[in-house]
Amino acid sequence: MAYVIGEDCVACGTCIDECPVGAISEGDIYSINPDECTECGTCADACPSGAISL
Repeated sequence: MAYVIGEDCVACGTCIDECPVGAISEGDIYSINPDECTECGTCADACPSGAISL
């Protein structure tokens, strides 16, 4: 199961720089491509608003 970004996302961009496979896309609320996500959790650890979860 891939990580997902919830509505608490403030689009700060922190997670994009942390994703080792480039699975995160920008937008009003960022999104994670489930086909590319390796479930490493780096994005969730980096998210200052706690918007990323499994």
